Amino acid sequence: MSSTSQKHRNFVAEPMGEKEVTELAGIGPVLGDRLSSKGFDKAYVVLGQFLVLKKNKELFMDWLKDTCGANVKQAGDCHQCLSDWCEEFL
Repeated sequence: MSSTSQKHRNFVAEPMGEKEVTELAGIGPVLGDRLSSKGFDKAYVVLGQFLVLKKNKELFMDWLKDTCGANVKQAGDCHQCLSDWCEEFL
């Protein structure tokens, strides 16, 4: 996990709780606002979508791009963050 960001490591280090969507790796204030405006205001709501899409990287990245305009790197970082969190806690 040495190539991950500090934000990623912080997120994966503890249970989800009530974390804001912007605490997900790859999701900054702009994407966070776009996601919040569509009802995805908490990290656990995005996790729910991730699980509905069966943790499929391509489907999740496409959903994130379509929903909030994430680029490939942002969507990939978010997918990896949630994937690693699931490995740790589910």
